[in-house]
Amino acid sequence: MKRFVARVWRLIRGPLQWRVLWFAHAKFMVGVTGVVRDDRGRVLLLKHRMWPPERPWGLPTGYAVKSEEFPATIVREVREETGLDVKPGRLVSLTSGYKLRVEVAYEALHVGGSLRIDTFEILEAAWFEPDSLPEGTQDSHRRLITETAPPTHP
Repeated sequence: MKRFVARVWRLIRGPLQWRVLWFAHAKFMVGVTGVVRDDRGRVLLLKHRMWPPERPWGLPTGYAVKSEEFPATIVREVREETGLDVKPGRLVSLTSGYKLRVEVAYEALHVGGSLRIDTFEILEAAWFEPDSLPEGTQDSHRRLITETAPPTHP
């Protein structure tokens, strides 16, 4: 049986193989988060309308769309939610194990744009010192901020 399956697999090379793989494997959404900092080291936090009321504050976050590279996702999400322009940096976290979701986080640097929030999703946006985050900040985002904090120099 294994030999038969291997022969059939070789015969259907190309797009048909991809279709078979697509139907046979799990599908995931990819959530992309940006730890956005300004030139002073402050971090951008958003008060999200649709998050739990006891934990509304968090980093800019959104889902990747088909064929989008993850660093481009954070650039798009920050622009859509805040009007700000960012330059993505290094990958700082990749987490799986959620039911149908993978979480990716990148550092990002604010490089321009004017703050104008998307009031459908966002209630408020503000810059915070990493050691002075507002009450109600998501724990996982608090960890990302702490773990990616730039070194302090005396």
